[in-house]
Amino acid sequence: MSDPSAMRAAKRPFRGHRAGNFRFETDADGRVATVTLDRPERKNPLTFESYAELRDLFRDLAFASDVRAIVLRGAGGNFSSGGDVFEIIEPLTRMATPDLLAFTRMTGEVVKAMRRCPQPIVAAVEGVCAGAGAILAMASDLRLATPDAKTAFLFARVGLAGADMGACGILPRIVGQGRATELLFTGRAMGAQEGLDWGFYNALHEPARIGDEAHALARSLADGPAFAHSMTKTMLGQEWAMGLEELIEAEAQAQAICMTTGDFRRAFEAFAAKRKPVFEGA
Repeated sequence: MSDPSAMRAAKRPFRGHRAGNFRFETDADGRVATVTLDRPERKNPLTFESYAELRDLFRDLAFASDVRAIVLRGAGGNFSSGGDVFEIIEPLTRMATPDLLAFTRMTGEVVKAMRRCPQPIVAAVEGVCAGAGAILAMASDLRLATPDAKTAFLFARVGLAGADMGACGILPRIVGQGRATELLFTGRAMGAQEGLDWGFYNALHEPARIGDEAHALARSLADGPAFAHSMTKTMLGQEWAMGLEELIEAEAQAQAICMTTGDFRRAFEAFAAKRKPVFEGA
């Protein structure tokens, strides 16, 4: 019989991890990781290298033994202006179709990795959130914004389809088909209050508070039942393609699995003792 500790041995702590194309930091206990797009002089654009590193990071976080929630933000008062005009857009105009397809598949893998990683991702959106930057916010699980945030899916404005990195599938599920159609056809900026009213943003906070509020939300998730949160995220994704019978059965199985965890027992014992539960994620 295989040793169950072998699966645990595959996990590793991410506290102390160093990124090359953005900043990666964690709390002292490693439970909350903050990913900061850090080219503020250019409004934090993405490059070929940062796309690839984000893809690899979110894939690898499935094996984190410490990180339970993630904050995604930009430096200098903006979230991200999308693909760098000179480091991505201009080279793309000279590429042949096979290379272009390799690029668009690679960017799509970033979204897949974000959706598959078990940790909830909280986006803290300030200022400019455009193009691929808007996609990163869309692919996050929860989104907070400042009142000045402007979110634009700009693809039509540069002669491209709104079908980019999953936007035609994911955005309608957040804001509705009609609103998503408008944003993707026109490429216009969605204001923060509008985004809140439409359900794209979960809350608005002043710029001086947005970082703290995003971290506090991520921390509350990290200190909660981590295994159960990862199951919720998994089911939210899988049930898009299920019928009613299938999704109810899938949730029955998912919840039964969660009931086998120590967290379920700890929550009961804490309730019985009239104290706050401490979740250990197993």
